[in-house]
Amino acid sequence: MAERERLICAASELVELGRGVRFELERLGKSQPAFVVRFDGQLRAFLNQCGHVPVELDWQEGEFFDCTRLYLICSTHGALYHPASGSCVGGRCAGRGLIPVPVVERDGQVYVIETA
Repeated sequence: MAERERLICAASELVELGRGVRFELERLGKSQPAFVVRFDGQLRAFLNQCGHVPVELDWQEGEFFDCTRLYLICSTHGALYHPASGSCVGGRCAGRGLIPVPVVERDGQVYVIETA
């Protein structure tokens, strides 16, 4: 399968523990919502879908972190996910984590890597 990179945003838009950037990802033949945040100096991207039920996480557009800024939170169920791995750390995610999305930062830009 061929891979292609598609621009998401400028890297400067992603501040450590700050707002995330939402984007659409072509996956399994359809468009799916995803997001990227900066945590521990690294880009972390996931499908924008709770592990409990398929609802989007952000409580306001781009707001994915809980009030402590330590975890990603589902605004509907309060499920908590570790931002480095997407693994479930508490709440109603029943052990199911977030689905990671490959991204790369290069030349001041952030790109999603899609498989064609």
